[in-house]
Order: sequence, then C-alpha cells, then structure tokens
Amino acid sequence: MIQEWQQGEYIISTDVNRLDLSVIHPFLANSYWAEELPLEILQRSIQNSLVFGLYKGKQQIGFARIITDYSTFAYISDVFVLELFRGQGLGKWLIEIITDYPELKGLRRWLLATKDAHELYSKVGFNQLKNPHSFMEKWNPDVYRKTRK
Repeated sequence: MIQEWQQGEYIISTDVNRLDLSVIHPFLANSYWAEELPLEILQRSIQNSLVFGLYKGKQQIGFARIITDYSTFAYISDVFVLELFRGQGLGKWLIEIITDYPELKGLRRWLLATKDAHELYSKVGFNQLKNPHSFMEKWNPDVYRKTRK
C-alpha cells in the first residue's frame, strides 16, 4: 500500500512509480557507498526493497531504500537529500518516517552504514555497534566495475 506524508511543500512517498531514476541513479553512482552503480542494479534493488522518495512538489530531492523481512530486521541504505535541500531537517524527517513506518514497527534490529552522517542518525536513536566483534562482512568494493562491459 502506497503511503505519503506531507510537511509544507515537501512530500515523502512510498510510491515506486513516482521515483525519478534520472535523479537517483547519478547521485548514487557518484556516492562513496555506491560508486559506479549500474542502472540495471539500481532498478533491481528498488524492485526488491521498500523505498521512500522525498519530493518538493513533483521534483525528487531525496531517497532512501530499506531492505527488510518486515518481521525482525531492516537495513537502511542509499539515503540522500540533494545538497541544495540540506540543512532544513529533511534528512531527519525522512529517517523518522522510515523508523516509524507501521509495517516496520517492533523490529528487533535496524542497521545502517555511514561514513559521515552519524549525527543525523543518532538523533533518531541509532548508536555505534555495541558488539562490533559479533558482525562480519564480505566486502567487494569493485563489484560494480566488474559488472560493466
């Protein structure tokens, strides 16, 4: 079910059909966490995730993608607000909407990774890992370069 929230002239929507890939793809493909992301992989990731678009009117100005089982776990990924719209509390609002989303209430664990937005996420209850030694990762930073022809 598509849901929307409004705050003044800004809207957050879960409508996949409203997403503007011409905004999302270049931003993510140039980000430190998804550098060189192929459009096809972005499209597949969106199809298999819960997505939140942030808009000023009809213009896409932000995005977030949630990977979840809707029962115990959610991973917040690909969060951004375009630079022109930062500093207005929109990122915090986006994360609050996500963490208050009715279908995600009662999850045991939320995770995310960030290099530079710790302050934003701490405002909505995220903390450093209490037991980092319990977590492992398989990291392939060049995977998108290998998928290009």
